[in-house]
Order: sequence, then C-alpha cells, then structure tokens
Amino acid sequence: MLYEELQPIDIFRIKLAQPFSDYDRQLLTLFYQPLIGPDAMSLFMSLWSDAEGDQDAEHNHYYLMNLLTMPLGRIFEARISLEAIGLLRTYCKREVNDRTFLYELLPPLDAKTFLDDPLLSTFLFSKIGEQAYRNLRARFLDDNRIDEGYEEVSRTFLDVYKPIRYGVSEDLEDTGAIKGRIESNGIPFAHSDFDYQLMCSGLSEQMVPKASLAMLSKELVEKLAFLYSLTPIDMQKVIMMALDENNLLPEDRVRKAAVDYYKMNISKSAPKLEKVFSKERMIPLEEPKTREDKFIHYLENTPPREMLRDYTGNEPLPVDVELAERLVTVHGFPVGVVNVLLHYVIIRNDGKITKNYAERIASHWKNKKIMTAKQAMEISRKEHDQYLKWQNEGSKKTTSRKPSREEKVPEWFYNEEKDQQPASDLDPSIDEKRKQLLEKLEAMKSGVKS
Repeated sequence: MLYEELQPIDIFRIKLAQPFSDYDRQLLTLFYQPLIGPDAMSLFMSLWSDAEGDQDAEHNHYYLMNLLTMPLGRIFEARISLEAIGLLRTYCKREVNDRTFLYELLPPLDAKTFLDDPLLSTFLFSKIGEQAYRNLRARFLDDNRIDEGYEEVSRTFLDVYKPIRYGVSEDLEDTGAIKGRIESNGIPFAHSDFDYQLMCSGLSEQMVPKASLAMLSKELVEKLAFLYSLTPIDMQKVIMMALDENNLLPEDRVRKAAVDYYKMNISKSAPKLEKVFSKERMIPLEEPKTREDKFIHYLENTPPREMLRDYTGNEPLPVDVELAERLVTVHGFPVGVVNVLLHYVIIRNDGKITKNYAERIASHWKNKKIMTAKQAMEISRKEHDQYLKWQNEGSKKTTSRKPSREEKVPEWFYNEEKDQQPASDLDPSIDEKRKQLLEKLEAMKSGVKS
C-alpha cells in the first residue's frame, strides 16, 4: 500500500507559507516535537532548511531517504504526522506515469492558542507529564506588566506626523494584493461521528438559551467530545454544568466542565491520544518471524547506501552509490528490489559491483515488473542459470569454469532449494563450502538490526 502513496522516484517541491522566525523554532521544539516525534521533526526542519535555500528546487524522495537516513515508510509516516498536526499541507500533481508533490510548510500556533486548544494541550500534557507541562506554561506566561512608578510618555503617530497634500500620485494605485502574515489554522479537525444536532435537540430553551448555544464554537464541542470520549447526551450535561449566572457559555467554563465530567464519570487519569492509520490507507504488516522474513524487512527498509555500508563495513564507493541511485530513479525500483540486486551481484562477483551486469539484470526485472524484495529473491533463484550465462559473456576471461566449482550465491538463494534436495545428492566438499559461506554471511549480518 505504501507504493500507492509514495515512491522514491516521486518528485517534490517545497513552499514556505511565510518566513519562519526564531519564535517559531522555539514553538516547534518545545510544543510540537513531543507530539510528532523526532522523525517528523527532522523532516520538517530539513524541508525548512531546503526551502530557505531555494524554493524552486526539485528533488526526488530518494534524496530525502539519504538526507535523513530513513526508509521511505518512516518518511511517509513523518509526513502524515506533520499534516495531522497542522504543520504541513501536501498537494499532488499526476502526469501520465509521473507524480510531483508540493509540500507547503505552515507556521506553528502561538503559545497561547496552542495551550488554549483542548486537544493539543491535553496531548502535550500526556506526553511530557504534569511538572514539565506547568514549567512550559510558566515560561510563556504574559510578562508585559510595567513595574509600579512608571508612567508612559510615548508619543502617538499623530503627535509626530502630519499629512502634506500634493495631489494624488499614480504610484499609490492598487496594483495587486499584498501578502501578509499567515496565521496558523491549527490542527485540521473533522469529527463527523459526533451528532451535534442530537445534542442541541436535548437542550431546552428554558434551560439553555439558543443565543448562548449559538455563541459556543461547534468545533470546540466536537474536540471535547472526541478527546474525552463523550456522547451527545454527555455533552448536554457538560453544557448544563458550564452555564454561568447569566446563562452564558464561556469557552473556558465549557472546557473545565468537560474535564470535571470526565474525571467524575470516566477516568481519573488524563486522556491519551495514539497515532493510528485507517485500514483503507495502511494495512498493518505481521511481525517478521523467519530469518528470511527478517532479512526481507531489513532490505525493504534500508537505503541502498546504508546496506552497502553494512555489508562492507566501510563507506561505499561513489560509483556504487551512483548505480544504486540510478536503479531507483531511472529504473523506478523500490529500495528493497535494489538491495536484493546489489546483494546478489556483490556476492556473485567476490565483493565487486559490475555496472553492466547489474543493469542487465535490472532490465530483466523491469520487464518482469518486479516490485518487492521477495519477488526479486524468487526470480534470482529461478533465473540463476541465465544470470550466470550473462556474467560469463561479460567476463574477459575465455577459460571455461570447472564443473565441480561451487558458484557463490547469497544465503537466501538456498532457502527454498535446500529443503527439496536429498542429502545424499550433495557433494560433501560443496556442502562444506556452502556452510562456510553461510557462516560468513551470518557474521556479516550479525551487526544489522532487523
């Protein structure tokens, strides 16, 4: 499902809604980072830095994978976290087989608006704890009071300036709209499950005047109902509790009444929010169990540069990295397929990557529409003899190979065949070499986290 949403070859551009300030950086770090996590924060800051350099620049998502050293899946999750919290709007343009994304970075809410929002403030409270939350509020308290004994003596504009009339200048004519500061709209929230009309129908005019109810924000009601898991009947009771002596419904009283009702009837603990994906959008994957499944998971979630670094223990050669990027950007392969291809070629070539050989296999896989690491492994087993023939054709050596020589292949190559071949048919010397190869690969992968 991920490849329907995002692929490494997809292009993206960045747009800043407005220049960000140091105050915005403080808000992002102190208020938003605990909610969105380090991956989303890294993505936002990287996009911000890139946009400040050149907003017209275009990159593919493989560039982000290398920049952030993250697999594509984590980048996608970071992106939708930013969208959900109101820091990013994503637009997509499709042209034939190409897809281009426009990422618009939005400013964070100011401290007062953030802390006044029941969803965001409660979410932050549940993440950082009571004491840290209180300290954070205290840090941003309004401290514009003037000490006693001071009297303001500032001049006004009219005290200093007066107009001089020379006639109308053509230069002052309106030639277009001027862009002003864009204020954040907060989190994009739509709670369609809450029946607002049912709540209103149960409140009589005598108890709750319609004028007072009309002044109450519908979005606030829906946010409180979502946050505290309240039904329309529950919210009727909350509103009754929130009425003041003038039969009005101030928002701060409604928020406090919702908290009191929640503590009395649902739980003493503060509500918590957790990140979820709808089934239509992201199908949850089972935890890999077998050794091959774990290796496939590693291949599909590791940038090729990092896979090459894990295999050799050193920084990969630029020519090998360039080939990996070409396989992603030109051939359009997912990283899992590229990793299987490079892994196969490296072991077949005694640790070397031959570009022509790799691209010939890649062309074959492109025609076969190979799109997953598992499919790449299966076709490697099936077409091994053909790939061996191509390698021999590309070799400058004309001497034929000895029939008794065991061809080097990755460990996963034998996972299906070794259970089907009778033990009596195996040459003991070949079996010993295979065991040595498996031990070598196992030692190589021992430092790789699945």
